[in-house]
Amino acid sequence: MYNISKKEVWYGELRTERGNTVLIYDSQFPEASAGRIYFYNTVRDQIIEYAEDIVKVNLHDLNDDAIKAAKNEFGKAWEAARSAFMEKHDGWVEANNPKSAPVKKAKPVTEPAIELDPDNNADIEPELETENLEGEFDTEWPNDDFEN
Repeated sequence: MYNISKKEVWYGELRTERGNTVLIYDSQFPEASAGRIYFYNTVRDQIIEYAEDIVKVNLHDLNDDAIKAAKNEFGKAWEAARSAFMEKHDGWVEANNPKSAPVKKAKPVTEPAIELDPDNNADIEPELETENLEGEFDTEWPNDDFEN
């Protein structure tokens, strides 16, 4: 019987009437929907979401020799599929995986304070450019556009 909690990467076999398939589970995968679990399916060469209650009775651990053979046969394909899957789910993983490092936020940049000359008594006020705004806020319609 399978136990994914003991190993970071679990190698096992799904035994069904249609045949046996090597599955790989990675504890760093994001959590699937409730009651479901992700496995890499070596026959389909992709990571698939399974209903855990349905497949768990058909999952069996591989022995050490079978794990070595699975790593040799499926290792490169597994790594490629895992990388693509994790990249696709990277944002979710960063936000929801307690094992991942917290995302560092950039410190806000503060502008340096303007130092005033203590001997200068002039008030500093921003100048408003009201000359160019008159045309933008004109709400009167020209009389020649409408018939009386």
